[in-house]
Amino acid sequence: MLRIELLIDAGAALGEGPLWDVAEQRLYWIDGWGMKIHRCDAAGGERISRDAPSEVGAIIPRTGGGSILALRDGLYNFDIDSGAMDRIVDPDPGQARIHINDGKVDRQGRLVFGYTDDDETDPLAKVFRFDADRSVHELDKGYICVNGPCWSLDGRTLYLTDSPLRTIFAYDYDIATGSISNKRVFADFEALGITGFPDGATVDAEGCVWSVRMFGGGLVRLTPDGAVDRTVGLPVESVSSIAFGGPDMDIAYVTSMSQPWGDWAPREREAGGLFAIHGLGVRGVPEVRFAG
Repeated sequence: MLRIELLIDAGAALGEGPLWDVAEQRLYWIDGWGMKIHRCDAAGGERISRDAPSEVGAIIPRTGGGSILALRDGLYNFDIDSGAMDRIVDPDPGQARIHINDGKVDRQGRLVFGYTDDDETDPLAKVFRFDADRSVHELDKGYICVNGPCWSLDGRTLYLTDSPLRTIFAYDYDIATGSISNKRVFADFEALGITGFPDGATVDAEGCVWSVRMFGGGLVRLTPDGAVDRTVGLPVESVSSIAFGGPDMDIAYVTSMSQPWGDWAPREREAGGLFAIHGLGVRGVPEVRFAG
C-alpha cells in the first residue's frame, strides 16, 4: 500500500540532493539556498546538520572517507562529522552569475555535475566531470539549469535535465573514459503533457527514470524509451529531488522547497519538508561513492 510520510518537517528553503549511502545506511541531503548539509538514518533519526558558507549544490560520499561537497565556488573536501572543509578546485572560475547546482557519481566513481544560471534565464551553465585523480573535464555547455544527473542500468546512457526548458536529455556515455556524445531529447514535459518542471531524478532497478515535478506536486516514472509509465502525487507542489534508499532500497526520499520563487509561493505548511514514500513496488539502485 502506498504511504507518504513527512519524515522531517525541515522547512528547507530549497531541499535538494538526497543520496542514500549504502555503506553507512544513512541519507544525505542538502538545503541549497539555506546553505545547510544534513544526514539522517532511514527513519529520519540520528540527525546531524552543518552550515555551509554559500549555496550548496551536492554532497557525495567518498570511498576514502568524508565527502565531496559542491558549493557556489567549487568542489571541497568535507567531513560532516567534524564540519572540516577545504577547497579542491573551482571548475569554472570568473563567472559571477552561476553556481554548482547538482551532481552525482557514475558507476565507475567519477562525479558528473553541472551549474545553473542564478536567474535561470540564460544558457550560461556547463556540465563537468571530476575524476578520481582530481582532474576536471568539461562535458557540455549551453544549459540554463543543470539538474538530475543519473545513468541507465548499464551505465551507458547519461540523463541530464535542463529544468527551465522542461526537458530531460540523454547522452551516450563512454564507461571507459566518461566522455559523452549523441545528445538527444529523452522526455519533453510539454510534449508529454506533464505538469511542472523536471528537477532531481534517479533510475530504479527496472531501468525506469523517476523525475520530480517541481511546481507540479508529484513524481513521474518514465520508461527507458521516454514514455510516461505512472505518476504519483505528493502533499506539496514544490518537490525538488528524489533518491531511493532504506535497508531494502525501496523507500523513495523526496525533498521540497519552502522559499518563494518568481510568482510562485508555497501554499502548504509542509513545504520544505523531507518526505519518505513507501509501497511504490520498486527498488532503487545503490549509489556509488566518489572514487578519489
